[in-house]
Amino acid sequence: MLKFFCRLAAVALAFSLAACDKPMGPVAWHETGKPASLSEWALMRADGKQLVLNKGVEPYELNSPLFSDYAHKLRTVWMPAGKSGHYSEKDVFDLPVGTVISKTFYYPKGENGQVLKSISDTGAEFVNGALDLKQNRLVETRLLVHRAEGWVAMPYVWNAEQTEATLARVGDQMPMDLEGQKFTYVVPNENQCASCHMTHYNASKTLEPIGLKTRHINRDLFGENQLARLVRVGYLQGVPGLGAQELAALPRAPDWHDAKLPVEARARAYLDINCAHCHNPKGPASTTALNLEPFLAPNLHLGLCKPPVAAGKGTGNRLFGIVPGEPDASIMLYRLASTEGGEMMPELGRSTAHAEGVALIKEWVASMSGGCQAAQPQ
Repeated sequence: MLKFFCRLAAVALAFSLAACDKPMGPVAWHETGKPASLSEWALMRADGKQLVLNKGVEPYELNSPLFSDYAHKLRTVWMPAGKSGHYSEKDVFDLPVGTVISKTFYYPKGENGQVLKSISDTGAEFVNGALDLKQNRLVETRLLVHRAEGWVAMPYVWNAEQTEATLARVGDQMPMDLEGQKFTYVVPNENQCASCHMTHYNASKTLEPIGLKTRHINRDLFGENQLARLVRVGYLQGVPGLGAQELAALPRAPDWHDAKLPVEARARAYLDINCAHCHNPKGPASTTALNLEPFLAPNLHLGLCKPPVAAGKGTGNRLFGIVPGEPDASIMLYRLASTEGGEMMPELGRSTAHAEGVALIKEWVASMSGGCQAAQPQ
């Protein structure tokens, strides 16, 4: 009898392992509703040991990623068969109804429940189509789903077992210990997701993606240019050319981490991805008249000697957005370094200050010359 139960247990284990290795069914497109579990979309699967992407779910990375409390992100895009997006040199790609974009937030694991800023020994996390959950902790996955009525945001929070993520329409909060720094990680609710992605605030108030723009994804990933890869898999058309020289001629945001690049280019790229989706003429922060898009000349609209419109206590008793040569007198630096509600910028998406980002902007402002009088536009 004991041998029988041992054999039965062995068969059950073998079946379980086989089920883990079994290919996923096709991605499930939900035309309406908000599925309670991430697994209902079949975009990815996690079994506590690794997270793998489904067939056709394409990962991509940004040249300069958005800061979110030092969380790492696995970004993906999926489209139904026979549909593809259309290239734009400057704006977000025109992506078809049926597109699902995901962004999974995770941290490398440390000891005693801590999470880390990076995995120092490998430097790579998503390898061979899988994310190793022995080394990484999943936190949340946010979806942007393009339906007939427009883009819809859905945040999902991963369970402790790292096997499923459930819909968190009202958001969530969880205590974190980041290399000894304790803070509260905040998962945004659906409306807060919209506040960043509502890039046509003064007109249609519709949502749209932020990262899928030429300048953000024109880079190599896994040995292939990402624009070329999206064309190859049928997700993008209209790219002017796919040769190395042609791709190099297309817009490409600098990597703000790259100290070999000019500090101004790095700083503008940082402000572009972290701030410009709100601070532009069509965004939710358009009333501030602060435009942080990267292709504009550095002038009053960038914040140089610009007095605040309605910053309140967010000014820190400073008079101008940027005082050339004087970062400590600049409102922008004060708000980037703050973690207080009503003061910090960005207002959402972080509970900690980004020390490296603040240092970059400080270096950039310090490198400017002329003071406010000389910096005033003619």
